[in-house]
Amino acid sequence: MTAWLAVVGIGEDGLGGLSEAARRLVEGSEVLIGGERHLAMVPDGPARRERLAWPSPLSALVERIVERRGRRVCVLASGDPMCYGVGVTLARRVSFEEMTILPAPGAFALACARLGWPRAEIDTLTLHGRPIELLHAHVQPGARLLVLSADRTTPESVAALLRERGYGPSRIAVLEHLGGPRERIFEATAESWAADADPADLNTIAVECRPSPGTVPLPRVPGLPDEAFRHDGQMTKREVRAATLAVLAPVPGQVLWDVGAGSGSIAIEWARVHPTSRAVAIERRADRLAAIAHNAHALGVPHLRIVEGEAPEALAGLPRPDAVFIGGGLTAPGVAQACWDALGPGGRLAANAVTVEGEHALFELRERIGGTLVRLAVSRAEPVGGFTGWRPMMPVTQLSVTKT
Repeated sequence: MTAWLAVVGIGEDGLGGLSEAARRLVEGSEVLIGGERHLAMVPDGPARRERLAWPSPLSALVERIVERRGRRVCVLASGDPMCYGVGVTLARRVSFEEMTILPAPGAFALACARLGWPRAEIDTLTLHGRPIELLHAHVQPGARLLVLSADRTTPESVAALLRERGYGPSRIAVLEHLGGPRERIFEATAESWAADADPADLNTIAVECRPSPGTVPLPRVPGLPDEAFRHDGQMTKREVRAATLAVLAPVPGQVLWDVGAGSGSIAIEWARVHPTSRAVAIERRADRLAAIAHNAHALGVPHLRIVEGEAPEALAGLPRPDAVFIGGGLTAPGVAQACWDALGPGGRLAANAVTVEGEHALFELRERIGGTLVRLAVSRAEPVGGFTGWRPMMPVTQLSVTKT
């Protein structure tokens, strides 16, 4: 099929910064679409050319573009259209064979050039139309971040989040209108950020994460401190959680069901592994559902899907899992079998039990589906009078199995 849809990245330098090929696509278009800022960079051109400004919501734009299939349509986008840009949205609706995509240097490339940062070593994310809590998972000692702002208020929100997390000494650089005549860069620390600072709406934020003394890091590897979660005591403890996630084997882009999620610790740690990791926390108790929502936002995975209900009924209609953890409801009729049936080849199941009844259910399940049983026994050193002794936690029996 002939490519009728062009997506052209344009920078702050306007038409002058476009390649000859990009300029021809813009000038030869019958329909020119972009934000008001983009369209202002392009002369009116032929009287027959239709000019459309991006509507809100953006989904309405996609339908208007598809309606014009067969005409020469050119969409103007900021910088690289495939980096959190409109090109990504359009590619979900229009086949790649129908599209021509020509990027310009994006905000991340320009920011690295201005700061002397190696692009391959930088974490990047956007807060445009997304919750600021996404930043939590990226805040690590020594990490360098590039963040696309939603608007002029985003830098102050980022500074406040860093202060809250104990990263007040972090350096923040706000880069405005990169690549154009109005380009400006100004810097401060999170703790010295002025509330009356007035950045432009079009800005990118660079952060060098520096913790205050005594700040406890929350890495992405499994095994966060129990204190990092809001819980009622019924949660998979740190040592057992790390061992459980090891057999669940988090893989970027895959889906986990956390059945009987409690505090949501397993689902949350799975989702923290990679920005494309997805998890569903299934829980029946309202108080625990509230704790899961709090923990998901506080630990940087606000996109965690939370389902109220009791398995197996609550599992209906969920996205097919690549891994399942059964932390609660193991002895309820049909739960384990429903979870096993939902998995495809290569899917992993892990189930933990601390009661005799739960162990019995695990032994019966192993007879049906196979797998490996282990006993996890952990003791923590605690004060005993003026001395120190080992206080054992309840032992956990774990079944893990991969479906063939």
